[in-house]
Amino acid sequence: MAFIVLFAFFITSVALSSVGRKRKQLLTDVEKGGPRNAWQVAANGGVATLCAVAAAVMTRGGTAPSHLAYALMWAFAGAYAAATADTWSTEIGSAFGGAPRSIVGFHPVAAGASGGVTLLGSAAMIAGAAWIGIVWSLGQASLGFLIVTAGGTAGALVDSLLGATLQSVFYCPKCERRTELHEHACGTRTLPSAGITWMTNDSVNAVATLTGALVAGVLYFELV
Repeated sequence: MAFIVLFAFFITSVALSSVGRKRKQLLTDVEKGGPRNAWQVAANGGVATLCAVAAAVMTRGGTAPSHLAYALMWAFAGAYAAATADTWSTEIGSAFGGAPRSIVGFHPVAAGASGGVTLLGSAAMIAGAAWIGIVWSLGQASLGFLIVTAGGTAGALVDSLLGATLQSVFYCPKCERRTELHEHACGTRTLPSAGITWMTNDSVNAVATLTGALVAGVLYFELV
């Protein structure tokens, strides 16, 4: 089941990244990072991987899975539900959602700004979490869909909240562009503009997936 969840996250993320690509490039006012690197992969999948490894260690040697081991696997699904929800929200919202507003205060923000939300993007966020919830619930307890969807939605909301408040934003004095990169594409070292310097997009993603894992794991532990 874990491999199916991973595939469900990967295939939709790749597909949505190409949807409206030119439109997203034209509309985005805050430049994002380039192709995924090791840190980005770890930020999105690191928490889920740790949960899966911990569950596997607890059941090595044919040991019957304990309630905690099962909770860790549900946390795995919650982490990927959060990553999927965030990806769907970002890709669909930035391409088709229209003018974004900050999740904190709902004032207008620049297109592509972290923490910016749209109605369509918010719907896509819930749909992304629900997608992993549907996949995970196949052959699982009846509460599987609700628990994993709740974890994914909670994680994506935390991602937006941190993006609007603490995530670092930089400014390239040469190109006069806002960016999330310490060094702009032009090679110029950027200057801090907002947020906490070390709270990068990767850090926010890691916290979001951790939130998804904790919510799903705790809900499983308490309800199933």
